[in-house]
Amino acid sequence: MESSFSFDQFGLSPKVIRAIRDMGFEEPTPIQTSAIPAILAGRDITGQAQTGTGKTAAFGIPALERLDARTRKTQVLILSPTRELAIQTSEEIARLATHLPHTTVLPVYGGQPIERQLRALHAGVMIVVGTPGRLLDHLRRGTLDLTAVTFVVLDEADRMLDMGFLPDIETILKRTPQSRQTVLFSATMPEPIRAISRR
Repeated sequence: MESSFSFDQFGLSPKVIRAIRDMGFEEPTPIQTSAIPAILAGRDITGQAQTGTGKTAAFGIPALERLDARTRKTQVLILSPTRELAIQTSEEIARLATHLPHTTVLPVYGGQPIERQLRALHAGVMIVVGTPGRLLDHLRRGTLDLTAVTFVVLDEADRMLDMGFLPDIETILKRTPQSRQTVLFSATMPEPIRAISRR
């Protein structure tokens, strides 16, 4: 029997549904079907998902639904292992936010002049997608304020662990409110990743 599950069943806002249709997504992937309702309900989740399974939309859609449009403070923080993934993730979330005016998304990563990032952060960015090293750099400079963050995503957590980012991730998480919602996605679930997710 063919699945007839649709994005409409998540109770999403019409503007987000319109962007999903514009992007040509017809029905949710298994990870989206599992993750979106749980995230919208405010639960912390750990998801096992490979690249290409639609996981960016699985956390990007609820992230957009949870934003408070009245403030330009950083409310969503997404940690990515590489510059390429940070750019790709921020581009996909920006496409999902096409019909949400005033929603700002910024990738922050090394190897790019920091001045552009400083100007954007100073103006106010709601969703920051960054690599741990550059996020720490902004925290040390006082140019990134995480006190209003309500939602944190650790994307490809196993790759970040392999790259030695665990201490950086823990430092960054300490700068976010304890009341935040945390979502972790990983292609594999080694014990250190399970330990982070339990914490």
